[in-house]
Amino acid sequence: MAEDWRVTANLHEPDGGRLIRALHSAEVEGEARRQLAGRVAVSGQDSHVFLYADTETAARSARDVVAAVLEEHGIAADLTIDRWHHDEERWEDASSPMPSTATEHHAEHEKLESDEEAESEASDVAAWEVRVELSSHHEAHALAERLEAEGVTCVRRWKYVLVGAGDEDDANALASRLQAEAPAAATVHVEPGSGLAWQLQPGNPFAIFGGLAG
Repeated sequence: MAEDWRVTANLHEPDGGRLIRALHSAEVEGEARRQLAGRVAVSGQDSHVFLYADTETAARSARDVVAAVLEEHGIAADLTIDRWHHDEERWEDASSPMPSTATEHHAEHEKLESDEEAESEASDVAAWEVRVELSSHHEAHALAERLEAEGVTCVRRWKYVLVGAGDEDDANALASRLQAEAPAAATVHVEPGSGLAWQLQPGNPFAIFGGLAG
């Protein structure tokens, strides 16, 4: 299962909606696009915006993109990167070491590289996308595992799960099923997915959850 990395923009003013709209229209190309290696979930409002990625490289690339967008739009903010500590179930500063051996680090790196490739390929071909926002990391983890056990390719980012669909009808049918099966507090959205969204807005890898705030 992919790791969880979070970039937090702590805004000096309640400009969360403005930043999210700017990220929604941002174009990311070249090396930054390659390092993002898939979808980055974005949520937040007011004075805090969060971006979730599955590797440190992707998180740091997302931070660089956010920094550039902040500068371009004249928005003041402090940026931090955290990693989810699975044993203690809390966010840790990215600089805090995680207890593991060199062998485990190597195996983890190889697995994440494989996951990145698979998720990037899945994102690039999905014309429509079902996005499920759950109440917790645990619920998202459980849903992603259940879908993968059924052979359904999905991408998990923190408490969000993204599932591709071939067309709008399939996406709506999948959304209805997931809404019925997911916990009551879950919200499900259907919209053009990675492939189509990137055609409509070339180079944009950001999956905005909760709509364009503000």
